Amino acid sequence: VEFLYCDLASMKSIRQFVQRFRAKDCPLHVLVNNAGVMLVPERTTEDGFEEHFGLNYLGHFLLTNLLLDMLKQSGTHSHSARIITVSSATHYVGKLHLNDLQSRCSYSPHGAYAQSKLALVLFTYRLQHLLTANGSHVTANVVDPGVVNTELYKHVFWVVKVAKWMTAWLFFKTPEEGASTTIYAAVSPEMEGAGGCYLYNEERTKSADVAYDEELQRRLWTESCKMVGISDESSR
Repeated sequence: VEFLYCDLASMKSIRQFVQRFRAKDCPLHVLVNNAGVMLVPERTTEDGFEEHFGLNYLGHFLLTNLLLDMLKQSGTHSHSARIITVSSATHYVGKLHLNDLQSRCSYSPHGAYAQSKLALVLFTYRLQHLLTANGSHVTANVVDPGVVNTELYKHVFWVVKVAKWMTAWLFFKTPEEGASTTIYAAVSPEMEGAGGCYLYNEERTKSADVAYDEELQRRLWTESCKMVGISDESSR
């Protein structure tokens, strides 16, 4: 195991990480987009993005796009490279505000978090569409890990923290259990060549209806390219 530093809340850090990784000249078979914050107070990243949207979504959007050519080079007909993005069941109640992706008009920690997780599902489906259209040996899937006992809940109200402390052993998954579906998506032979799936408890399931809106997927992708400063190859 080798560690390379990357701050997903910093576009500069992401680009520096990609440069360091490219310098190693090694294949890239699996990319897991797993960083995240939840219910943080209203604040921005160093690039001026609302933190949920900037870190949870845009950071992974940029990282994936900058590594995409390496993933395409590493995938083969019999062994596709795999992109796994971790979303949340919260995306089911999320609403994507294309005219206010930064939640500046009316900030709600819950709304901003849910929007970032919905954006990840829309992004995954659009990405798989583009990969398929290009004939690439790369698959993109999105995972719901379930309710996992991690530090992700440190910004919830103290009453919720107490309830979590009292009931975590009964209702929450351990980090190991929470990682199982991500690992399944990354290495299972059953997922070879399968992309554009929403996975929960190692099974394919249905995501929110709005996530299948291809026009919304396209518009979010185009806007995301503008926000992170990359060209929108899908528009050509």
